[in-house]
Amino acid sequence: MQSRKGKGEKMKKIKGAETKLERVVQKTINQYAENYSESGAKGFLEDLMQGGCQSGMVSGLIYYNDTVKFYKAHKKEIKALLVDMLAETGYTDPIGLFGDKWDKADPFADDTNNQNLLAWFGFEETARRLADKNGIGI
Repeated sequence: MQSRKGKGEKMKKIKGAETKLERVVQKTINQYAENYSESGAKGFLEDLMQGGCQSGMVSGLIYYNDTVKFYKAHKKEIKALLVDMLAETGYTDPIGLFGDKWDKADPFADDTNNQNLLAWFGFEETARRLADKNGIGI
């Protein structure tokens, strides 16, 4: 049986966070990575990209009060990610990215549903970008 320390030495952790949002996401990834034995951050990231935050795998982003708080704390960075993603995909509004999940009656994300969706998007997209920075293919 391998000791916890030995397991941690083998698992790759995410590094290189530069922004406040990246630091929060990096810390969360590395905490959850400890549960992924040999695959570490890569295993967590693969599961995240497959099931997303909506799967409940990120315990701090399950309930509306938590996702809304996360969105409000990182609103500027999440909006910048959204603008980047819209430019990359060629969509002109969030409906193109999120489809039926986006509440069309709330185009400025003033209400809970769209803030929840943007919190998940912000976490997942930041995680994907951190994986890229770290050379982790997911």
